Amino acid sequence: MAFNVIAKSTLRSFWQHHADSENALTAWYKLMSKSDFANFAVLRETFGNADFVLPDYVIFNIKGNRYRLITRINFTYKTVWIKHIFTHAEYDRWTP
Repeated sequence: MAFNVIAKSTLRSFWQHHADSENALTAWYKLMSKSDFANFAVLRETFGNADFVLPDYVIFNIKGNRYRLITRINFTYKTVWIKHIFTHAEYDRWTP
C-alpha cells in the first residue's frame, strides 16, 4: 500500500512562488506516493537526507538543500502530512 500525501496543493502553492522548486517537489511527491516504507529507517534508504526531528517531524532537503519540506508521517496508516515548506533561511528561524 502506497503513501497518501496530504496535500499536493500545499506543494503547488509553494512552487508558484518558488518556480525552481517545482521539479524537485514533483519528483518527491511521485516517489513518496508510490512508496511503501515500513519505518523511518527504510525511508532513509531512499531519502538519505531525511532527518527525524522531535517531537515527530520528518524533514526532507529539497533541491540540494535549498528548501526544506517538513512532514509528519504515520507509517502504520501510510499517511504523510505536509506541514511546512521553507527556504533554507526560513527553516533556520523555525522552531519545531
